[in-house]
Amino acid sequence: MEDTNELIQERIKKLNRLRDAGIEPYGASFTVKDRAADIIDRFGELSKEELDERADQCAIAGRIISFRNFGKTAFSHIQDASGRIQVYFSKDIIVSTRDLFGSLDIGDIVGVKGRLFRTRTGELTVQVSDYALLTKSLRPLPEKWHGLKDIETRCRQRYVDLIVNPDVKDLFTKRSMMVREIRKFFDDKGFLEVETPMMHQIPGGATARPFKTHHNALGIDLYLRIAPELYLKKLLVGGFEKVYEMNKNFRNEGISARHNPEFTMVEFYVAFRDYKYLMGFTEELISCLCKKINGDLRVPFGEDTEGEAEEIIDFTPPWPRMSMLEAMEKEGVDPAVFKSREKALDFAAKKKIDVDKKSSFGKVLDEIFSKKVEPNLIQPTFITDYPVELSPLAKRKKDDPETVERFELFIGGREIANAFSELNDPIDQKGRFLEQVEARNQGDEEASFMDEDFVRALEYGMPPAAGEGIGIDRLFMLFTNTHYIRDVILFPHLRPEK
Repeated sequence: MEDTNELIQERIKKLNRLRDAGIEPYGASFTVKDRAADIIDRFGELSKEELDERADQCAIAGRIISFRNFGKTAFSHIQDASGRIQVYFSKDIIVSTRDLFGSLDIGDIVGVKGRLFRTRTGELTVQVSDYALLTKSLRPLPEKWHGLKDIETRCRQRYVDLIVNPDVKDLFTKRSMMVREIRKFFDDKGFLEVETPMMHQIPGGATARPFKTHHNALGIDLYLRIAPELYLKKLLVGGFEKVYEMNKNFRNEGISARHNPEFTMVEFYVAFRDYKYLMGFTEELISCLCKKINGDLRVPFGEDTEGEAEEIIDFTPPWPRMSMLEAMEKEGVDPAVFKSREKALDFAAKKKIDVDKKSSFGKVLDEIFSKKVEPNLIQPTFITDYPVELSPLAKRKKDDPETVERFELFIGGREIANAFSELNDPIDQKGRFLEQVEARNQGDEEASFMDEDFVRALEYGMPPAAGEGIGIDRLFMLFTNTHYIRDVILFPHLRPEK
């Protein structure tokens, strides 16, 4: 830290010298005519003689990533949003900016103009004829920024991570492309993109613990949304038949390799369809995205001790479908656990699965499933037929009213999507809300609140519909074989710096 402080002080002295000389170290705009990658694409194959004959001029701006000062000359690499290119400074050529030359440091942002040539080593280079300091960097870039010990610092100072690690910038560029392709897919299918509130008077649409705030002007408590579901279904009541929202959700829960309290989802609803329709729709969407992002439907997953992928995930449709009961039996769970809460608790105790003795039957089954089955669902798999108490907004199955028309999609041992045929019976919905209220009164902080306005909307009549939410962060982790959710979020939540 002391060395860094000394370097900062030295740079501040340079900054002051520049200002004393009448040079503003945080300059005005610069007309950028070229990008580093474009220059290399256009001129990278030309020989030294061809470049000298053409004498092509360029004007680029970027950050100094390397700087080798030889007194009267210097070689540097300039990095812009597209990549980096070498530039050559010579005081014999740049007469008008002689006072500026010795004040440059790695990290400074400059604009340069000049012609292209090749050095003795054959590297395509800009011979600078004029340049301007656009931003003086006071804090030096770290020399060693790679490796496990720097992961938290890299996430906390993502701006530095993006400067020094081009692969990180490429990763987030790819994520942006995926989001763009998701929008295109839904737009092409005739869906309407909508926006719904992020602050709710009643947190609903999922079972989760919300963040709470207070609105001074209205004098009411509000909650950051845990899901946009209820608002989107109100739009179905209003007459829209296909809607989607790229949304941020907030859940006041733990942070882990797969959980961040703020996360991105795409949630969508289509009238006159059911959950079975959404299985084929989801296969088409995700396989198309995988092909766009990776150029292949087979992607590496996991990492062994030698750094190689443990296995391959194949996104080629169709994907297996099995009920929650079938999936548990396949993993050796005694089917008797489905007959009573006591048998489920006994099984959990024998297998040392930690469950709250006060948990409902459905929650005990869900905990057993998450420990015994979920980690083994590596290939894309639809799990269906969930207990009704785990799905307060889903339609009951006609032949089995204790389960609902719902699926969750699991890939890579994690939940990626959740979907169901929407409950549109206002009487049944109100009854389930009341059950959730009772569960909350008994201490379940994740149980749903009563939402009288949503019940009122259903009383006007919502068409039969199917809805789904897909986690963007987790899906992108799969496509890029990334192991921590914080690595695919530009600014993940972290504990305060000490």
